[in-house]
Amino acid sequence: MQRVYDFLRRHPTLVDSFWAVCLVVMTGGWLVTVDMTEEGNPHAPVTDVEKTVALVIGIGYAVVVALRRRRPERMLLFAGALGVAQVALDSAPGPANFAMLVVIFTVAAGDVPWASRLALVGAAAAPAINALRWRETEETVVGQVVALAFLTVPFLLAWVLGDSLRTRRAYYAQLEERAARLERERETQSRIAVAAERARIARELHDVVAHNVSVMVVQADGAAYVLDSAPQQAKEALTTISGTGRQALAEMRRLLGVLRTGDPGAGGEYVPQPGVEQLAELVEQVRGAGLTVSFEVAGSPRELPSSIELAAYRIVQEALTNTRKHGGPQAGAAVRLTYGDGELEVLVEDDGRGSLPELYEEGGADGQGHGLIGMRERVGMTGGELDAGPRPGGGFRVRAVLPLKTAA
Repeated sequence: MQRVYDFLRRHPTLVDSFWAVCLVVMTGGWLVTVDMTEEGNPHAPVTDVEKTVALVIGIGYAVVVALRRRRPERMLLFAGALGVAQVALDSAPGPANFAMLVVIFTVAAGDVPWASRLALVGAAAAPAINALRWRETEETVVGQVVALAFLTVPFLLAWVLGDSLRTRRAYYAQLEERAARLERERETQSRIAVAAERARIARELHDVVAHNVSVMVVQADGAAYVLDSAPQQAKEALTTISGTGRQALAEMRRLLGVLRTGDPGAGGEYVPQPGVEQLAELVEQVRGAGLTVSFEVAGSPRELPSSIELAAYRIVQEALTNTRKHGGPQAGAAVRLTYGDGELEVLVEDDGRGSLPELYEEGGADGQGHGLIGMRERVGMTGGELDAGPRPGGGFRVRAVLPLKTAA
């Protein structure tokens, strides 16, 4: 049965043609069985000519039913022309006039305003024209008014039902369009979220690799240089390399754990994201790599949002990495963390080769220049400000102001 229903929905004209044939059969049966006496129905077709005219008009109304969904506006005009022909030829209404109700309903359910308004006018005028043209002389005025009312109700009801169907279809179409738009917006937001997460992970990986691997390279070079002359220093350098490598591996495992969606405990069993409390360890690690660094905390330390802590840690880490890579062999750095009322200030200065800004810009000495870009992105995400550039008199300076209220 479902296949039959699907077939009928795909071929509506075939269904309408079936009902058109039924309408022709009903008209033919009415012409055969109609009472020919004036006492039974004085307006019924009596002569063969009248029957032929009624049959032709009935076939015309059948065509209206058959093509009502393919050409609704044209069929409405055609039905109106058939009605005018009935009035002009004095062909009394019969079963075929049921097609008027059908076409009025069909046009009212469509999306053509002028056709719907014309159908409403026809629905109101047709019963009145019928009552005036084929008036029953024996009925009282009250009876005629009641008959007119009973005849008008079906016509108007057909238009109301069609218009209600049109409104409901428009409402469902609006719901479907809204659902499709929400689905597209959800997909767009998902893509934006994925892109933001990829950018965040790329920044994290850059910070981990740029800092820890550079420390390991420096220590490995130093160990190779003093391997024969100072074995103890080489051993210390190898120990630093081992510790730095473990730290980098732990942080990379944490980042990769974020990518393993559906992996139970992914990212939760590894080290947490670094914050300002780990800055002292970071400074000690950099000192162990041979860079002189001073660390100072001003203001009243307090608990900070995780985004602020991670941004501050990565800014200091990247600034010290740039100092070690580009500042020269005799460079030193100073790190200052200042807690304000509504902001956290991070200041990193060095006395290296800061007079060569091209070393720190995009496409500089490291060939990529993603360090300062990553700093700006982190500071921008917190709504803060970043000032990075050469210091007057030599060296490089990085100053970031991270608003705490905005981050919270």
